[in-house]
Amino acid sequence: MIEHLYIHIPFCPNICPYCAFYKESAGRERVETFLDALLREADAWAERIRPKTIFLGGGTPSALSIPQFEKLLGGLHSRLDLSELEEWTIEMNPATVAADKAALLREAGINRVSMGVQSWDDAVLKSLGRTHDSEKAEESFLTLRQAGFDNLSIDLIFGVPAQSLESWRSSLERSLRLSPEHLSAYGLTYEEDTEFFSKLGRGEMAPDEGLEADQFELTSHLLGESGYLQYEVSNYALPGRESRHNSAYWAGKDYLGLGPSAFSTVGSRRWRNIRETGIYSETTLAGKTAIDFEEEVTEELKSRERAAFGMRTLMGVDKEDAKPWESDLLGMENKGLVSLTEGRWLLTPRGRLLADTVAEIFV
Repeated sequence: MIEHLYIHIPFCPNICPYCAFYKESAGRERVETFLDALLREADAWAERIRPKTIFLGGGTPSALSIPQFEKLLGGLHSRLDLSELEEWTIEMNPATVAADKAALLREAGINRVSMGVQSWDDAVLKSLGRTHDSEKAEESFLTLRQAGFDNLSIDLIFGVPAQSLESWRSSLERSLRLSPEHLSAYGLTYEEDTEFFSKLGRGEMAPDEGLEADQFELTSHLLGESGYLQYEVSNYALPGRESRHNSAYWAGKDYLGLGPSAFSTVGSRRWRNIRETGIYSETTLAGKTAIDFEEEVTEELKSRERAAFGMRTLMGVDKEDAKPWESDLLGMENKGLVSLTEGRWLLTPRGRLLADTVAEIFV
């Protein structure tokens, strides 16, 4: 049985200039057809999945209306065996949080929210193209608490042009005052097919690697002092509040992805659904496969991916599993990037700054 399910909701009320995930603006009829297709796809897998984790990502899943959520969540409950479900996460944009919607989600069994605050500095939010301000973000966080959510994550972005170290410190401190169970702090990346990538190419934006390193180190220091465990390079949690869904993905567990652009890895097979909602919906409702990419996942590739992801986490990589890369790891050890501790290779504090460089030796 497949134990981990990802569902991609592609609709966004606003297209942010840094986001490279597949998304599009919503139209009511288009959303309804998409939901029909999504539930049809879920039907096809119902006998092979008993999820322990579900993650509703996007896009902006919380942009769905209450009737649309009732259709989606009711449809999933009627089709899937959710008797072993432990963690059900939804990504939410602060601008789309409302008390009645939050109550519906909680009642339906969703027990974890990852809220894309990104910054508590209104000037930074404006530069990121966000439609909420800091006041709305705090109001939304408190609304979710009042709805009974006791597992909330705040997502933040550092390395934003014109974002000072003090602005970043202020965002971290304001987040901590709200006492979320989890925080994610991602460095801004300039992804292809985004407005920010185009500006980078034209010389209108440029990363400040020194400042980003200072912001990263400040994050580790402040969150560590407040009791948050850096269980993955970009993710911090209070003990026992680590994301079970993401942890399963990093550990190389099988997972199923539903919806346009969603990836799946099951056994030795990996595939991706069509990256266009209209075609995905039409194809799925016609009873045809929505897959547009497929590859074999060999045991060697699985080992490489587990090592690359594992090295980014608090668990690191077992010494025996890392034998094929031992000489590279010894070289990294000499540079102070990794250390061998109790039979496991782990990133050092300096290594966390260069985690992508270390991961390259595995892939």
